[in-house]
Order: sequence, then structure tokens, then C-alpha cells
Amino acid sequence: MARTLFRLFAAAALLLSLTIWATPAVAQDASSPDLQTVADTADAALLAGNTAWMLTSSALVLFMTAPGLAMFYGGLVRRKNVLSVMMQCLFLMGLMTVLWALYGYSLAFGGDGLYVGNGEYAMMQNVQRTWDESAGAPTEPMYSVDGTPIPMYAHMLFQGMFFIITPALICGAFAERMKFKAMVIFSILWGTLVYCPLCHWVWDGGILAFDTTAEIEAGNGDGWLGGALDFAGGTVVHISSGISALLCAVLIGRRRGFGHEDMRPHNLTYTVLGAGMLWVGWFGFNAGSELLSDHLTSSAFAVTHFSAAAGVLGWSVYEWLTHGKPSVLGAASGAVAGLVCITPAAGFVNPMPALAMGFAAGIVCAMACGKLKGAMGYDDALDAFGVHGVGGTLGAVLTGVFATRACWDIDAGNKLGLAEGGGTRLLIGQIAAVAVTIVFSLVVTFVILKIVDAAVGLRISEQDEHRGLDLVDHGEEGYIYA
Repeated sequence: MARTLFRLFAAAALLLSLTIWATPAVAQDASSPDLQTVADTADAALLAGNTAWMLTSSALVLFMTAPGLAMFYGGLVRRKNVLSVMMQCLFLMGLMTVLWALYGYSLAFGGDGLYVGNGEYAMMQNVQRTWDESAGAPTEPMYSVDGTPIPMYAHMLFQGMFFIITPALICGAFAERMKFKAMVIFSILWGTLVYCPLCHWVWDGGILAFDTTAEIEAGNGDGWLGGALDFAGGTVVHISSGISALLCAVLIGRRRGFGHEDMRPHNLTYTVLGAGMLWVGWFGFNAGSELLSDHLTSSAFAVTHFSAAAGVLGWSVYEWLTHGKPSVLGAASGAVAGLVCITPAAGFVNPMPALAMGFAAGIVCAMACGKLKGAMGYDDALDAFGVHGVGGTLGAVLTGVFATRACWDIDAGNKLGLAEGGGTRLLIGQIAAVAVTIVFSLVVTFVILKIVDAAVGLRISEQDEHRGLDLVDHGEEGYIYA
């Protein structure tokens, strides 16, 4: 029965993809030049530099999923489940890429609707190079970044790497107890129904996009309560995945033996190395989100590093004061917390606020992973909510405090954050975006989990959980002793 339902779902997904592909393509905007126009009118060296940085950033973000997240999460589970976590990361690199090519990129960035994209880029229409008979040469679609073109391929690839890592983050909450086939179906539905709409809302002119003062005064702003600033994914990536992870942990239930069996990380060496890889990859994640190689790229790069560094100190100091000694796991987690917190603000804040944000994230996320989780009793196995949900929320709110036009004059000279005298307008927009993201993610994720549970079941049996997912789901072991 489960196999039949899985096949029916696969057939339905294929039919959906073909349906979107069959949708008449929207003509490419005339203001978006093709490759020949760029060569004739723009600085070729500038185009080459921007393209090189975007492709490098794409590789860095992919590097974050595997080996970065795979090692970070892999070290935190018990050794009988290490391969299962790594397989989730590796498999999602394949699965989400295919979905992104079929319809994900189009749903996220196609058209100009407020709620979701259309079929403009389905099956890589209007993205791939084509032959221009009239010119007798190939043409390549370009993506415009405030009037500066980059190849559409570069934009598609970069954004696709976010589509890969976001559901992989959720896997940390249900580690060691969700069926692999349930994880696959959940990721397909979650990426399609949660990530793509949120991405469109924030980064493609949807209902959470930032409205300038001029747009609001003219009455043509689309963002709710003026919209929000989210440079690299505070709402789209971290809050959505963190909140969904919490719901997964609650609905699936705690690991058997949780609270009285030894569930310490089996290999902190992996985790520390994974944290270092995430730190390096995050430069592509945040600085790459400028989509160009310019002064703002440098600023985003710097504040990303500063916030991560302060996060290490914040978590370590908290543990030093509360437990008498700082832990290696705490330092690694603090780095990630600082990186998460600065993500929505990376293009909008200066280095000193970035230090404050990272330090605060280290302390707040440490409390969430310790005191809050202990008080509430949920089993967020690898603290996906405590780091990403809490850290992302903190970063989104603090963006409304510390954002400055000195970094990005996005509102034509008008002050932005509370700290530079911009008032509460941006802060309210940030809080509204957080609230919308939380509610949307909770509702849709709840429905998805119920569908998956009815179709194939969410959780492995008690016997299989005792044996470990490495053997049960994959027939392999991470460690074999003579």
C-alpha cells in the first residue's frame, strides 16, 4: 500500500511539472538584455567579475550542505545513525536540484504576482541558452540586479543552493527517527508549498518585500505593513525551517529513551569540522546574496565573519558562567548561531552592530537549546529550532534596529533602522514578516506532516529505532569493527 501511494505521488508530481511546463511562457522583459547586448553596452570585465563571484558563491553554498551540514549533523547523532543524516543531506542535494530545475525556480522567481510565481522558467524555459536565427548566434538570458546584468544561469544556480540546504536544516529536528521515504515526500511538499512561496514573497516582489517610502506614499506598495528587509534568508531559510523543525519534533515525538539514555554526540570532531565548513560556506550564502561583486559584497562578507566570531564568544561565555567551563560543542553552535542571526541583516548593518548581534545570538540560542527545550520537553534532536528558528527570528528583528542607509541606501536617503533614527516603521515590518512566516510555516507544515503520515507513516518502529537508521534504511554501517 505504501509503495503504491508513493508511486501515485511521484506520478502526480510529474504531472504537475508537465502542467507547469505547458503553461505559455511569459516573454522575457525587454529591459533584460541578452548576452550580445551586454557585450556591446556594458563593461565585459565587470560582467565577468560578477559572474565569477556568483558561481563561486553557488559552490560555497552547496559546500554548506555537504560536507558542511552533513558533518555538523552527522557528528551530533549516535553512531548507528551517522550515515542516515549524511544520506539525507546528500540525497537532498540531488532531489531538490531536480525539483528546482523542473518548477521550483519558476514558482519562486517567475512572473510578477504577489503570492507565487508562474510557469515562466519551468523546465528551464527562458533560462537556458538558445540559438537566435536572426543573429546567427546563441543568446543567453540575463537577470537584472538593479540594472546590472548577470547570467540567468548564475542567479538560478545560486538560488537553487538555498532550496537545497533549507529542508536539510529541518532534518536535524527529526534525526534518528523519521522514515527515509517520509523524509523524501515531506521535503518535496515542503519545498514546493512552503519555501517557493516564501521566496517569492520576500525576494521577488511579493507580499513581504520591502516597500520604499515613495511607494507607500504613492499607494502602490505591496508589502504587508511596509514589508521587511531580508538580505540572505532570515525569514525564507532560517525562520521557516526552524519553525517547521519544531513542529516536526513535536508531532513525531521524542526519541525512545530520550531523557534517560545516553544520547550524546558520537563524534564531536565531525561537528567542529562541519561548523568550520559552514562558516566558510556562509560567505557565499550572505555576501553572494548581493548578486554582484561590489562594495556591499565586501560589507556583507565582513559582518558575516564578525557575527560568527562574536557568536562563538557569546555561547562560550554563557556556558562558562552557567556550567563553569566552555564546551567545544557550544563554541561550534555559537558560530552557527551568529551566522544565522546576521543572515537577514548582512547587507544592511555595519561591523559593530554585527558583533552585538552575534554575541546576543550566542547567548539567546544557548538558552533556547538548553533551558527552553528542557522546560518544554520537546526533542529537537540537533537543535534546528533552537539555532535557526530562534537565531533567525532574533536577526530579523534586530535588522529593524540596526539597519542603516550607510550600507545600502535602499530607501532613497530615508533613515532605516531604529538606531539611526528611522523610527519604528521598519521594525514593525520586520516583526510582521516574522509573524507571517511563523504562521504560514506552521499551518502548511502541519498539513504536510499529516498527509505524509497517512500515506507512508512518519516514524520508524521501536525495533528499527533501536537498530539504527543506517542499517534499517540503507543496509550499511558508518563504522565496522573487526
